Amino acid sequence: MDLTIHHSFLPHTDPDASIAFYRDLLGFEIRNDVGYQGMRWITVAPAGQPDTSIVLHPPTALPDLTDDERRTILELMAKGSYFGVNLATDDVDDTFAKLEAGGAEVIQEPTDQPYGVRDCAFRDPSGNMIRIQGRA
Repeated sequence: MDLTIHHSFLPHTDPDASIAFYRDLLGFEIRNDVGYQGMRWITVAPAGQPDTSIVLHPPTALPDLTDDERRTILELMAKGSYFGVNLATDDVDDTFAKLEAGGAEVIQEPTDQPYGVRDCAFRDPSGNMIRIQGRA
């Protein structure tokens, strides 16, 4: 088998704030921006990586969700414990400094982890955990 990751999904609650974070702060490309019935699905990805992307989606767009389930999802997102993604960089400290200077919400400063990586963590505007690790 020859499998690759094509799309990953992260929920968003504010499309404009998400675009500002992923495009303007992280430097990702906007590959697609689709609206439907007042909701938006936004596909973002690092430049130069045409086969991998993240789809930012409305978290409660599923038609079978109950009101309680919708409320639970939004509560988990607000806590930052619903979804996340791990990214990689050649220089964790430099990346951290740029994101912190850009106003990203810091969750963890650069740290040497006992499992062998150096990483840091931020939250995107919707509460998703964005962990950035050094490339091994």
